Amino acid sequence: MSAPDIGPRERALVAEVMNGTQLSFGPMIERFEAGVAAVARRRFAIAVSSGTAGLHIAVRALGIGLGDTVVTTAFSFVASTNCFLYEGAEPVFADIDPVTFNLDPAAVEDAVRSTERTPIGLLPVDVFGQPCDLPRLAAVAKAHGLRVIEDACEAFGSMRDGRPAGSLGEMATFAFYPNKQMTTGEGGVIVTDDPRLDALARSLRNQGRGAGGDWLTHVRLGYNYRLDELSAAVGVAQLERLDKLIDERDDVARRYSATLAGVDGITLPRLVKETTRMSWFVYVVLLAKGIDRDAVADGLARQHVPTRPYFRPIHLQPYFRERFGDREGSLPVTEDVGRRALALPFHGRLSDESIGYVADALREAISTVS
Repeated sequence: MSAPDIGPRERALVAEVMNGTQLSFGPMIERFEAGVAAVARRRFAIAVSSGTAGLHIAVRALGIGLGDTVVTTAFSFVASTNCFLYEGAEPVFADIDPVTFNLDPAAVEDAVRSTERTPIGLLPVDVFGQPCDLPRLAAVAKAHGLRVIEDACEAFGSMRDGRPAGSLGEMATFAFYPNKQMTTGEGGVIVTDDPRLDALARSLRNQGRGAGGDWLTHVRLGYNYRLDELSAAVGVAQLERLDKLIDERDDVARRYSATLAGVDGITLPRLVKETTRMSWFVYVVLLAKGIDRDAVADGLARQHVPTRPYFRPIHLQPYFRERFGDREGSLPVTEDVGRRALALPFHGRLSDESIGYVADALREAISTVS
C-alpha cells in the first residue's frame, strides 16, 4: 500500500547518533522539533512516540476528562476518538462534507446545539491530507467556547489559503508512521503557541518529570511517550527534503487522476479551491453507489493490487458499538462514504507502469461485479 522513502542522508544521520553516546533527549530531537515547528508556523513542537500519543497528551493537557464531551468526526482512524476515551470523555460525532470528507462546520454547529451534555471541545481531522475548514471551525469553536485540538496527523505540509495544517487550535498533532508523507518510523509531534502547554506536554511525555531535570522526581502522572534520537535523526533528514517528498506524492496523485479519468464507476479525489497546497496522505476513490466495494477489493487482490477501506466509520466499529450501542443511520454522509471509499496503492515513487496496472485492474474488477 505504501513505501517510505529512505535514502543515504537518513542512514548517515542515524549512524551519527549510533557513533555518539546519546540515544534519548539529544540534539536530534531538538533539531527535529525546531524543523516541525517551522513547517507548522507554531512556536513550540514536542516530539512524541506516535500521533496517538500526541493526541492523548493534548487531551490531557487541556483538562478534558471524565464526563466531558468533544465534537469530532467518525470518519477517521480510531486514535482521534480513543484519545478521549482514555481520559473518560466521550465523542459527539458530527457529519462530514461529501467532497473533502472533513467535518462539516454546519454539522458541528448542530451537534453542539443538540447534544444533552454541552461539549467543551472540538477535534477536527485533516482527512487524507486536505486541511479542514479552519476559519469556519474556528468561528464555531469561539462562539461556543470550545477547546480545539487539530488532528493534522495526515496533513503535514498541507495548506489552506496559505495557512499550514496544524495551525488551528491551542494544540495540534502530526504523525510520522511509515505510510505518511515523511516518516520517523514511529513517531509524532504536538505543536502549540502556549508556553504553559508546551511545558506541560513535555512533562507528560516524560513520565511526569518536572522541568528541573531530576530524573527520579515526578510532579504529575505522566507517560512514556518519548521519541528516541534514532527516530528523530530519520525525521531531520526527511524534513530536509520535505518539499521534494510532497511534490513527488502530488505528481503521483496527478498521474493517478489522469489515468483513472476514464474508469467508469468511480469518483476521483477532489480538492477545494481553498486548499492551496495538498500534501497527499493516501489516494482514495469513491465507488459508485450499488458497487460492492469488498468484491472490488477482492478482485484487485486477485490481481495482486492491495487496497484499504479508508475509513470504516468509528461509530460502527465493533468495540464502539459494544460500548455505546448501535448508532447506524446517525451520520448519513459519513456512512455513505465509509461504504464506498477505497484507497489504492500510493507512495511518491510509483511508476507510470504501476499506475496503469492498478487502473486496468480496477476497471476489470468493477466490470466483473457491476
